[in-house]
Amino acid sequence: MVVDFQNVSVVGLESSPVAGALAGLRANEARYFMNKYKHEFTVVPASESQDTLDYVNRVLKEERDIEIGAKPLETSRFQVENIRFAYVFYEDGLAINVMYTVDDPRKRAVGFKLSEGMEVPAELEGKFKFARQKSKLAGTIRGSFFVIKGEY
Repeated sequence: MVVDFQNVSVVGLESSPVAGALAGLRANEARYFMNKYKHEFTVVPASESQDTLDYVNRVLKEERDIEIGAKPLETSRFQVENIRFAYVFYEDGLAINVMYTVDDPRKRAVGFKLSEGMEVPAELEGKFKFARQKSKLAGTIRGSFFVIKGEY
């Protein structure tokens, strides 16, 4: 499904207690990729993308011993220019992305974004400081990241 950032929809995210904010966060990502790379941001149900879930879970586990307890709802995986991206959108409102530059090991990171209205997940509590950013589509997003040291 192509994510529409003009008309924000909760399709695919209905089971989330913060579905509206999570849909806004997803639309915010879609707008970013369209504006920066002219790339259409698409998502698939998590049930149809086990390889993407396995990849993101492996990076989290091996880099920081993090296991996310929330139910994954959707994923996205693509490459623009020399950067591979993998996204997982979780039922609790968390969005995780792995940004992996193919030819520059210094530009690899995992990003966390928290939808407005959700608490910091227990798995991340105390491990990261979250900066706030305002978004017309998503309200206040709290975000953090860490640099990837390994090869994936």
